[in-house]
Amino acid sequence: MFDEIMEKFEGSPSQQAVIRLLLERGFSVNDDGRVVSGGIEIPNTGIAREIGVDRRVVDSTTDVILEDPELRRIFQNISQVPSLMDLAPVLDLTVLSVAVQNAEQEGIVAEVTGTLADNGISIRQTISEDPEFTDEPKLYLIADGDLPGEVITEIRDLEFVRKIELQ
Repeated sequence: MFDEIMEKFEGSPSQQAVIRLLLERGFSVNDDGRVVSGGIEIPNTGIAREIGVDRRVVDSTTDVILEDPELRRIFQNISQVPSLMDLAPVLDLTVLSVAVQNAEQEGIVAEVTGTLADNGISIRQTISEDPEFTDEPKLYLIADGDLPGEVITEIRDLEFVRKIELQ
């Protein structure tokens, strides 16, 4: 799906940057062509400044979104999920990111969360990036306290794991 969306903007890298930001942040586009998070409007100048494009690029991108029924359906229904990742150091939580060989493989989340549960580790939040919307999807697990070395090793040794990082 991500590739199909990006293809609609293949002639404009600047518009692709806008689309990427909207998807990454979970921003919607309302009927007036304004970028919103819930009911809060995000100024196009702020979006443009964030990604280094002119404000008019944001305007033209939202126009294209509203004119295309498929894009309109996607961008009028996307929403943001609050993340504990940035709060983890403040709350004494650990963020484990897991990159895998094939994000389309079944059971990845179940096996990683099962490994943590089997070791008595409480998971506060799990965020799984969709392979349809990002090039290198990761699984993020926010856990209470520190993760013991043997648990990290056990996860690293799972057959589908390509790389893990602690934050």
